[in-house]
Amino acid sequence: MSLLRTAVVLAALAAASVAAWPEAWPSATAQERVSGPAPEFAGAGRWFNSPPLTLAGLRGKVVLVEFWARECINCIHVLPHTRELHERYAGDGLVVIGVHTPEYDEERDPAALQAAMRQYRIDWPVLADNDYRVWNAYGNRYWPALYLIDRDGRLVYSHFGEGNYDETERRVRALLGKT
Repeated sequence: MSLLRTAVVLAALAAASVAAWPEAWPSATAQERVSGPAPEFAGAGRWFNSPPLTLAGLRGKVVLVEFWARECINCIHVLPHTRELHERYAGDGLVVIGVHTPEYDEERDPAALQAAMRQYRIDWPVLADNDYRVWNAYGNRYWPALYLIDRDGRLVYSHFGEGNYDETERRVRALLGKT
């Protein structure tokens, strides 16, 4: 088989793999498929900066859930933007909840998590999700991942990875009635 034929066959196989397994590739459309009731935080681990929170107790608030890990460089890059949203909109009804789900075993240490929270000036509620209960309830697969929950407890938006900060803020503002 010629080199050109081999390249064409490999390209066709790659295209067929992508078509047959679209969920493996994050895309803008994957970020828009969020709808329905938000999963509860029940059964997860220890809370920091807050007593345990529930969706029933957060009814009437707009909630930003951020999945992160303290050693994830992309998560660290997103944290200043999360802090900005928290500082700018907490008084208007936005509640930010960090869900720290460890990517590596050493990230399970609560003292190291608290040190990271001090280092990155995280003063919003953080849930240590060492057993991946909340992660799995959300069907999450990415660090970092942001999910917005409306005042009625419904998931209405998600974003995976860095970036899209203006769109995320626009969605927060819209949910808070600040358009």
